[in-house]
Amino acid sequence: MLQAQDATPPIAQDRQGGVLTLTLQREASRNALSEEMMAALQSALEGAAEDPEVRVVVLRATGAVFCAGHDLKEMTAARAKADGGRAYYTDVMGRCSRLMQTIVTLPKPVIAEVGGMATAAGLQLVASCDLAIASDTARFCTPGVNIGLFCSTPMVALSRNVSRKQAMEMLLTGEIIDASTAREFGLVNRVVPEAYLGQVVAKYAETIAAKSPLTLKTGKEAFYRQIEMPLAEAYDYCAQVMVDNMMARDAEEGIGAFLEKRSPDWTGE
Repeated sequence: MLQAQDATPPIAQDRQGGVLTLTLQREASRNALSEEMMAALQSALEGAAEDPEVRVVVLRATGAVFCAGHDLKEMTAARAKADGGRAYYTDVMGRCSRLMQTIVTLPKPVIAEVGGMATAAGLQLVASCDLAIASDTARFCTPGVNIGLFCSTPMVALSRNVSRKQAMEMLLTGEIIDASTAREFGLVNRVVPEAYLGQVVAKYAETIAAKSPLTLKTGKEAFYRQIEMPLAEAYDYCAQVMVDNMMARDAEEGIGAFLEKRSPDWTGE
């Protein structure tokens, strides 16, 4: 049974129309971000970035745990190395940081469909996505402080989603918050009954996938760039983005379709 499970790819990929769904499917290891899992996600996301048929990416998982963070068994085994694991830990943290940044810089929106527990780097995965929809049974925490390992890299994504006080509350206590609290904090967009989670996420994904791919790419990139800028610089930058966007064929088509009361024909140009 174990061998059959190990032979299963760490993630499953399914594309329906313009929506690519990536499903973490290593329930036995709580969908931990092992080396294999991170490599599979990195490859799938890079493929999605290059595939013109993909408009939106959905990240979901099988089992009761969305993602338990780093694989602590792999991390512990590395201590046996001559350097105590320092080179290995440096490499793993670098890979994880690259994965999270790939989600943010992906030219297509990424939606987290969270139906279970998301902890540590698993919470980081949720926080790195553009949207997050959770079931009413989902739970979230950054428990590193409980085992002597502060969730410093998850903190980067967490602190860019919720207020400082709320982020520090989670990081310092390591306590689990429920889905409704996560929504109050701003970590997730919506909380829905577990039975309807897939339907709600599909509706979001399909709605977004129907938009101009060029406009989605332009808007997502601009959002993350301007949010780190001082106010005046952000306005200058976004004004230029709008000028460039206005010159695009899809903007001309979209405005024309609106005025003519018809559906637009997007070309991504």
